[in-house]
Amino acid sequence: MTKKDRYAYIIDYFTEHAPDAATELIYDNPFQLLVAVVLSAQCTDKRVNMTTPFIFEKYPSENEMAHATFDELFPLVKSISYPNNKTKHLIGLSKMLVEEFNGQVPMTVEQLIRLPGVGRKTANVITSVIDNQPNMAVDTHVFRVSNRIGLTTQSKTPLKTEMELIKYIPKELIHKAHHWLILHGRYTCLARNPKCAQCGIRMACKYAEQMAKKGNNSF
Repeated sequence: MTKKDRYAYIIDYFTEHAPDAATELIYDNPFQLLVAVVLSAQCTDKRVNMTTPFIFEKYPSENEMAHATFDELFPLVKSISYPNNKTKHLIGLSKMLVEEFNGQVPMTVEQLIRLPGVGRKTANVITSVIDNQPNMAVDTHVFRVSNRIGLTTQSKTPLKTEMELIKYIPKELIHKAHHWLILHGRYTCLARNPKCAQCGIRMACKYAEQMAKKGNNSF
């Protein structure tokens, strides 16, 4: 199967079976999503969703969080991975939103990455989820799944993976494809024990093809 055919098969499958794929982070507005995504770095969405209601109850917007002290915010963040840095980042980005962006979350990658704690992946998430921009956020799931099933070829960095994915995925589907790959990696194409027998795209998967050639009959 050519790479072009593989993309076509996988896009057709997810378009039919996951047309409404979306982030599993719970949020009510762009600021809340930004906070949740910053907290989600090397942490599960489940843990973040257990934590953010208490944060947003006390700090519903960037205006309140910009005036928080480290000692006030840290107890609400401490159950998250890397709580020290993330507490500082949340206060810092809130101050910058108020002082430089009129209390609004900017909607360009270039502006977003100026915020403390916001890298390219986070900026791509915000712009694609909030504004449906054709930006592909590459996290560990997207990186692993893309390489394993054969959507990318020797893409050894998140940026190279991002560039290869957006080259082949139709522009109008990129914001949704991000969620397809994340959710597939989270629930089916697991890192250690992928559930290949239950996978709907195994007919187009390079890994499944290689396992079949080795005589693995678990597919």
